[in-house]
Amino acid sequence: MSGYMHEPVSGIIAYPVTPFGTGGGGIDEDGFRQVTENLLVDAPAAISFLGSAGESAYLSTEEWRHSARLGVETVAGRVPVILGISELTTAAAVAKARYAEEVGADMLMVIPIAYWKLTDAEIFEHYAAIAEATDLPIMAYNNPGTSGVDMSPALLVRMVREIETVRYVKESSGDLNRMHAIRMLSDDSVPFYNGANHMALEALAAGASGWCTAAPNLLGGRPQQLFSLMQAGDVDAARSLFYQLLPVLQFIVSGGLPTTVKAGLALRGLAVGNPRLPLQVLPDAARTTLKGLLEGLAVEPVGR
Repeated sequence: MSGYMHEPVSGIIAYPVTPFGTGGGGIDEDGFRQVTENLLVDAPAAISFLGSAGESAYLSTEEWRHSARLGVETVAGRVPVILGISELTTAAAVAKARYAEEVGADMLMVIPIAYWKLTDAEIFEHYAAIAEATDLPIMAYNNPGTSGVDMSPALLVRMVREIETVRYVKESSGDLNRMHAIRMLSDDSVPFYNGANHMALEALAAGASGWCTAAPNLLGGRPQQLFSLMQAGDVDAARSLFYQLLPVLQFIVSGGLPTTVKAGLALRGLAVGNPRLPLQVLPDAARTTLKGLLEGLAVEPVGR
């Protein structure tokens, strides 16, 4: 990939975890490459490093840069690479955006986080400053449950219209009405992506261009299969598949993505270390539940 995308991604955007060494140490490069290759087997539409599943909030700046560079190098142009940026300050977000472009990323996924409640004007200027610092296209990411910032559909559409490189929206509030609002406010011209696992079927029916999810770590190509069925108009088959997958989709979110996905990958035969404190490893009882869910779906070991 060249580092500048003119067409929207269509399909599954897969989110890897960040493997750590024993004792909660630094990034495990071998494990990082294995996690990435495991996702690439099923040809996602893109891979997005340094999201919530990747524990980006728990990485030092140097570790973030290490992961960004390693992700681009490992994917090696096979699919677009999206790098997540979540910073309290605009200056820190701009610095990461410039580094992402330097190492060859294809897109940025930017979520503002806040201690003080941000006004729409402050959010707009935050994105505008990042856009000014790099030519990379930007996906504006709304997830009020984790960021403390709730961007309205009107603000999201306005930013896409008025900031040249803000081109896409990821909506993770779990409110289907917001997706409908994005379509109506933009005359269906703004590509938007679902970030709420339990809403995948409804979001795709509402016209989402894709589904951003950590589920492929554990479910392989089945999320892409669901997307393809919806694209083909085979709603009955898509609904049947979705409800097969839903218990796992709900479980990995309710238990915390880094915790549950790392436990699931270990169950699939790929050791990726523990989540970083204060996150805890999955308790034994919950691990047994997850094991049963994966066995019920006949999920294969990594490296099949």
